[in-house]
Amino acid sequence: MAKVKMLVQTTYNKQLLRKGKVYEVADDTATRWEISRIAELADNEQTNQPE
Repeated sequence: MAKVKMLVQTTYNKQLLRKGKVYEVADDTATRWEISRIAELADNEQTNQPE
């Protein structure tokens, strides 16, 4: 599984994925989305919230 930051709003598996939010999807899906400019791979630094 890979974390991606959405560049556009879309639906995936009947769920609404919002632009700018981080979601976890399958590795092959993340790769396709990055190539298609739907999402970018999220670094761990981006997804970790400061406490």
